[in-house]
Amino acid sequence: MIQLKKEPFVRLADGTFVRACDYCADIETARSHTMAWRILEAHNEGPDMENLHLKFDMLVSPDDNYTSILQELCAVGERPLAIPWILTNCHNTLAATGGTINNDDHAYGLGCMKKLGGIFVPPYTAVIHQYMRECAAGGGRMILGSDSHTRYGCLGTMGIGEGGTEIARQALGSTYDIRRPPVIAVKLSGAPVPGVGPMDVALTLIGAVFDCGFCKNKILEVVGDGIANLSMEYRMGIDVMTTETAALSSIWMTDETVREWLAIHGREDAYEKLEPTGDALYDGLIEIDLSSMEPMIALPFHPSNVYSIRELCRDRAYLDGVLESVEKDAYMRSGLTYTLRDKIKNKRLMVQQASIAGCAGGTFDNIAAVADILDGYKISGDGISLGIYPASQPVFLETMRQGVAERLLLSGVTIRPCICGPCFGTVDVPANNTLGIRHVSRNYYSREGSKTDSGQLSATALMDARSIAATVRNGGLLTAATEMDTVYRKFEYHFENTIYRGGVYNGFGCPNPCIHVPKGPNIKDWPDFPEMGKHVLLKAAACFEGSITTDELCPSGEASSLRSNPEKIAAYTLISKDREYVEYAGNIRDALENGNAGTRTILEQVCTMLGAEMKDISYGSLLISDKIGDGSSREQAASNQKVLGGWANLAIEYSTKRYRSNCISWGLIPLSCEERPDLKKGDYLLLPDASGKISMGEEQLEGIILKTGEKVRLSIGEMTEEERRMLVLGGMINYYRSIR
Repeated sequence: MIQLKKEPFVRLADGTFVRACDYCADIETARSHTMAWRILEAHNEGPDMENLHLKFDMLVSPDDNYTSILQELCAVGERPLAIPWILTNCHNTLAATGGTINNDDHAYGLGCMKKLGGIFVPPYTAVIHQYMRECAAGGGRMILGSDSHTRYGCLGTMGIGEGGTEIARQALGSTYDIRRPPVIAVKLSGAPVPGVGPMDVALTLIGAVFDCGFCKNKILEVVGDGIANLSMEYRMGIDVMTTETAALSSIWMTDETVREWLAIHGREDAYEKLEPTGDALYDGLIEIDLSSMEPMIALPFHPSNVYSIRELCRDRAYLDGVLESVEKDAYMRSGLTYTLRDKIKNKRLMVQQASIAGCAGGTFDNIAAVADILDGYKISGDGISLGIYPASQPVFLETMRQGVAERLLLSGVTIRPCICGPCFGTVDVPANNTLGIRHVSRNYYSREGSKTDSGQLSATALMDARSIAATVRNGGLLTAATEMDTVYRKFEYHFENTIYRGGVYNGFGCPNPCIHVPKGPNIKDWPDFPEMGKHVLLKAAACFEGSITTDELCPSGEASSLRSNPEKIAAYTLISKDREYVEYAGNIRDALENGNAGTRTILEQVCTMLGAEMKDISYGSLLISDKIGDGSSREQAASNQKVLGGWANLAIEYSTKRYRSNCISWGLIPLSCEERPDLKKGDYLLLPDASGKISMGEEQLEGIILKTGEKVRLSIGEMTEEERRMLVLGGMINYYRSIR
C-alpha cells in the first residue's frame, strides 16, 4: 500500500526513481531541480540556500488567534500592512462563551483591518482554507498561516502553518528564518476505487509515517502519474491532512485539472505549471499505490491511530483488543472511565453521532458523494445523526443549485453553517461516553469539546465522508463505503464569486490610521514580561510521561473564546491533564511578590552558590514531558505558560518546529535531553549563566539539580541570532520594542 524509503533518491526526468548512490550526474545540481527548491529560492532574501530568510506572498489567520496577534502588533507599534493579511471567522463564530466576546473580537478584527489595510472575511462566509483555495492560492506562491492546516500544495502554493508570532513578525517586516528543510518525494500511482476517499489515503499515509517521524519538519513533494487520476478536491483532501504527518509544508505537480479549477474560480492567471526541472534529488521517498487504498478509521485520540475498517469489522476478538487499548488510553489521560466495547453490535462498532465539516470534509465532492450513498434512505430520529458543514457559501450554493442539498435534507441530514466547529470542539460535542465519527482534520484527546475537568469524556474517530455516509445508512454500525453498491454522479461545478465580491472587506493598500477600532471589555493587553537574568532558576510545575499536545496545553472549544484575554485563557492551561497546574505555576510566578519565605531561602542559597545578587536570577516554572507540542499551531500553548511565569520546557523531543518556535517567541527556553533527568514536580533546576551562553551562540547549557547537586547537559538546539536575542529579552514583544 505505502512504501517508505529513507535513503536519498533521484527522480529522473522521465519520472522514474533511482537511488542517489547509483546516480552518476551532479547530485547538488539535482537537489536544485525540485519544485520546493524553486519556490523557496524565489522567496529567500538570504545570501544562500542553506539558511533561508523567507518572505511570504500572503498571511492568513482565523478568529481563534488573530486577536492576540493584533494585540502583539499593538504592543510593539502598529504600522500599515506591507503584505496582504486575510482574517477569517470560522473557528469561534457560534461559541457563546462570555456573551459578547466573539462578536467583540470580530469587530476588533475588522476595525484593525480597516486601520492597517487588510482583508476581512465575515463570519459564516467560508472556513479559512477553503477561502484561501478559492481566492488566494496560486502557482509558485508561499502563504504563512496561523493555523496548522495551512496547506495549498496541490494548487502550486507552499503553505506553512505557524504560531501567531510568526505572522506578527512578517507583518513587521521580518523574515521567516529556517535551515533549508529536507524534501521527501511522494510518488502517487494508480487510481482509487469507488468508495475510497481522500481521507482514506491521508489516514493511511499518516498511520505509516507519524510514529517514526519520517516526515517531521520536512517538505512533501507530490509527484507521479496517479495525480492525474484525482479530482482537484480529492487532492485538497489529501493535502490538507499532510499537517498530521508533522511535515512542514507540501507542494504538488500541477496539470490541466488545476488550470481548469482555477479558471472556474475566475483565477486562471494564478495557474503555473509545476514539475521537477530535470533530474531531482530527494531526501527520501514515499510510494503510494492509490488502487490499493481502502476505507480507514483513525480511532481516538490521534489521526495516526489508524485501522482498516474492513479488518475491524472482520474479527470480534481483534476489535475487542483495539477498543480496549483506546479505553486504557482514555483512563491514563483523564482518570475517567470511557467505554467502547459496550458499543459493539453484531461484531461491529456502533457510533452515536456523525459530522462532515471544514477544510478537510466540507468540499463539494465529499458532500455530493454523501448524497449519492444516502439516496433513498431516511435517517431515523432515534439513532445516529449526521450534520454537514459546507466549507464555504459558494460550495453551499452549488449544493443547492445541483440538487445535492435537497437530496440530503430529504434523507434527514441537517446542513449547518460554514464553520470549523466540529473540528474545533465548539459545536456538536458528542454526549458523555459516546463516540462520534467525523470527516475533519483532528481527533485529539478532549478536542471534541468534552470537559474532562467536569467529569465528561467523549471522543471522535476520523473517517472519510463516504464511509461516514455508509455507516449512517447502516444505522450507525461501522461500515466501509466500498461495501455499498453506489453510483457516484459527476457534476460540472460552478463558482459564484458574487458572494465574496463586496461581502469580503478588502482594504489592502488602503490603510486608514485615523479609524477608531472598537475594543470589547474582554480584550486585554499583553502583560509586561521580564528580560532573562544572568542565571535562571526553574521549579518544576508539572512532569508528564508521553506526549503533551498543544490541545492539552491550551484546549480548543469553549476556552479559545477567551483568546483575547491573556490571563483568562491562561487559566485553562493543561486543565485536561493537571487541574492543579495553573494555581501551582501561578504561585511560582508570584512567590516573591507574595513574600514566600521558602522561595526566598532557595534564591538566597543560589546567590551564595553563584556569588550573584537576587536581581541576577530569573525565577519561574518548568514543564517537563517526553514529547511536547504535537498538534495545533496555536501560540497560546506557549504564551499561556509565559503568562503563568514559565521560563522553560524540558523534553526529549519537540513534536514540531512550529511549537518550538512558539516557545522561543514567548521567551521559553526549549531545553531537551536524550534521557530525562531525575526531576519531579517541585524540584529545582538551575541554569548558571544561561543568558550569556544563549547570547554567545552555544547550543548546550549546564543544568544543576539542586536536590542532588547533579549536573546535566541540556541542549537548546540551533537558533538564529534573532531567536537568541528574542529569548534573552523575554520574548518577541520585547525584542521588537528594542529595535523600533
